[in-house]
Amino acid sequence: MKPAKHQPSSLPTISDEMKVWSSALVAEISDWPQVTARSFFGFTALYRKDKIFAALPRTRVWETANSLAFKLASPAPAVRARLEKAARPWSSSPDKARWFTFELRSDADLHDALDWLGRAYAAARYKTSR
Repeated sequence: MKPAKHQPSSLPTISDEMKVWSSALVAEISDWPQVTARSFFGFTALYRKDKIFAALPRTRVWETANSLAFKLASPAPAVRARLEKAARPWSSSPDKARWFTFELRSDADLHDALDWLGRAYAAARYKTSR
């Protein structure tokens, strides 16, 4: 029997600051109507009814040690323009993206994070065609 190979994780480890920020954001957003939080591979997945709209880190992060992710399936043109102008949020292919990451750098960024998470929450109320 061969010994198990240790493979490094492709997801970075969460920073201590982000653990605090993520917990605060989950506590705030969990009080929003129709929101449930579920454990999801090192993240806390946030759902509006049955639609996921964000993933906040618990033990792993998407891009950097201080990042979270949110989903905007079909952003309105004004939101798309804001995404394109902003240094944050980020996506590797913004013209096709549905998931975006947002990096927090200080406590002051919590306001912007809540704004983007609020947009993702609002977008999750709409049904999407499959």
